[in-house]
Amino acid sequence: MHRLAILLFLFSAACATVPPATAPDSSAATLETTPRHHEWVTIPSAGRTLHAYVAWPERSDAAPAVLVIHENRGLNDWARTVADQLASRGYLAIAPDMLSGTGPGGGRTDSFPNEDAAREGISKLDMTRVVEDMRNAAQYIRTRPGASGTLFAAGFCWGGSRAWEAANTIDNLSGTFVFYGTGPQDAAGVAGIDAPVWGFYGGDDARVNATIEHTAEHMRAAGKIFEPVIYPGAGHAFMRLGEMPDAKPANKEARDQAWVRWLGAMSSRTE
Repeated sequence: MHRLAILLFLFSAACATVPPATAPDSSAATLETTPRHHEWVTIPSAGRTLHAYVAWPERSDAAPAVLVIHENRGLNDWARTVADQLASRGYLAIAPDMLSGTGPGGGRTDSFPNEDAAREGISKLDMTRVVEDMRNAAQYIRTRPGASGTLFAAGFCWGGSRAWEAANTIDNLSGTFVFYGTGPQDAAGVAGIDAPVWGFYGGDDARVNATIEHTAEHMRAAGKIFEPVIYPGAGHAFMRLGEMPDAKPANKEARDQAWVRWLGAMSSRTE
């Protein structure tokens, strides 16, 4: 792994500005009490209606936008709080529900009876349609009044893998943030990437981490920028698990450090 030049960013919690933690069981309450404007929107995509959740920042000027791609649990309350936390830092966030139209009765994530059913639904999605959904959501949000036109993409777990596809297929992204998602394993998967990709990985996530070097080789060969960081002791899904009341210290520390790195990287690309 030394060839990756993996950086172990050790930020101090005392000096870092990190969005407040939102435990999964309090996510619904957070969404109900947020002072920021949230809304559901519908976007024509792949021959049906794509539902997406939008969180607006409180600012007087045009805002850069972030495409948030959810885990294999679907667009649940936690994923929506990520959009809210981004909005709290001045970003216009859109989180499309990739399960739109596939749930019982043609519903979205909230129509599935439980998370296992949602995972099964995710596993059956057509990836061509998913890419089209990401592209259409990106076009929608970057052209909204109040959007500056700058767009980033970020994804978690299953969405982390999809974030690589977003980077490869969506034009004029300013950067992509991959959270513990497996990356491209061939040259075609990186050929269209034209902005830096930042990777966030847990040290105790061997399944995903085993793919990093191969992806990095393709990125280097293509002259692309890929900056992976592995957080020691953290597991898969540390961004969500690090917010739980009984969070393992390594997951909480990784979550806090990752937010600082993520926000800092976006700020550096919008100055």
